Amino acid sequence: MKEKIIAFLTDTVKEMKKVTWPTPSELRESTMVVIVVCILIALFVFGVDWIVSNILKAVL
Repeated sequence: MKEKIIAFLTDTVKEMKKVTWPTPSELRESTMVVIVVCILIALFVFGVDWIVSNILKAVL
């Protein structure tokens, strides 16, 4: 059991060394894209909700 845990941790360290980590500027840019897309989706959902609510109020 102990050997399996050590092998797992060793393999994990090896795999983490293979990862290409983003530069700070790439990370900042990707984060901004995610934030903008989240805001746009929230505005779209808000708009659809507002339209459907007004239609239902008019019908009922």
